[in-house]
Amino acid sequence: MTLSRRKALTLGLGGLAFAAIPGLSLASTVEELTAAFTAGATAATDGITLTTPEIAENGNTVPVSVDAPGAVAILLIASGNPEPAVATFTFGPAAGRQFAATRIRLAKTQDVIAMAKMADGSIKQAQATVKVTIGGCGG
Repeated sequence: MTLSRRKALTLGLGGLAFAAIPGLSLASTVEELTAAFTAGATAATDGITLTTPEIAENGNTVPVSVDAPGAVAILLIASGNPEPAVATFTFGPAAGRQFAATRIRLAKTQDVIAMAKMADGSIKQAQATVKVTIGGCGG
């Protein structure tokens, strides 16, 4: 695999963005991740949309999308995975839309939690239960 300058820059900026949110890289439980991301703020349930399938036939590739207008960061957590932190997306002032879509790996039937840090410092949270029929993380 050749590593172009663009890929190296993207990987480096992604690592810096992940490291910029204090404590996320060291947290290992859902409670620790939530506390590090929210900094003690209470989460509201409006203003964020989490889209997941109700049943995933294969836990290796579960489509997830989060829409949080006005967010500066979105955190995805899979509560039943061995490593619950799935992804963190950050948005700068030039972002046209605060939307993220990806495919995640789920070990078993579990809750998927999306948290959004808004520009005003408030926190929004959405949660969905995904039933997995074939496990993706060694299941």
